[in-house]
Amino acid sequence: MNPLLDAWLDPVFDEGEPVGRIMALWCTIRTFAKHAAELGNEQPVTPVFFVKPNNCLQRHGSIPVSQHPGEVHHEVECVVRLNQHAQPEAIAVGLDLTDRLTQGELRSEQLPWAKGKCFRASAYVGGFVEWSDSFESLVDVTNGLKLNLWVNDVLAQSAYLSEMTISPSSQMEELLTWAPVHAGDYLFTGTPSGVGQLHPGDSLKATLESQDGVVLSSIEARCD
Repeated sequence: MNPLLDAWLDPVFDEGEPVGRIMALWCTIRTFAKHAAELGNEQPVTPVFFVKPNNCLQRHGSIPVSQHPGEVHHEVECVVRLNQHAQPEAIAVGLDLTDRLTQGELRSEQLPWAKGKCFRASAYVGGFVEWSDSFESLVDVTNGLKLNLWVNDVLAQSAYLSEMTISPSSQMEELLTWAPVHAGDYLFTGTPSGVGQLHPGDSLKATLESQDGVVLSSIEARCD
């Protein structure tokens, strides 16, 4: 059969939500040295990635912590939406939610740790704001872009993007040497120190702010 005529390549469903466009969520690990140190890890010499399917995306509503059969830990990040030239077209604050215990157990056995990263609602992303400048500009000290995450009104994570020790530009340069990156893909650029476990009933507020304190993107959610 001619593969171009195979109906299963682009199925149409009569029920449920539309499938939508398939995109990749490229996630870089240990890009802030202090975060690598807090988990007892060495920072890699070159960027290291894992990928989440877009089925993990959540844009609003509560975080289903009690429905997950394990722990759920928060990791606040700057998320970059890529254009057709693999350059930034928009940025947002995001949460790379992680089952830390499961991740650690799988890593200790030298097994892939998708179960610790790719569960339901594990990629929570706030609203995007246009960013037509370069990757380098994201970590420019003069821009002063800053990540914050409060859990139950207590500041848990806070850092300027300029504190990244593996920059978004170096992340993208490495990714493009081997990955099938497409327009509309997301790049999760890594989390600062202060990660921790979430519990049902916790309230979260995450922000990506400009130098003068203007909130560019935010998330406010409760954990159920």
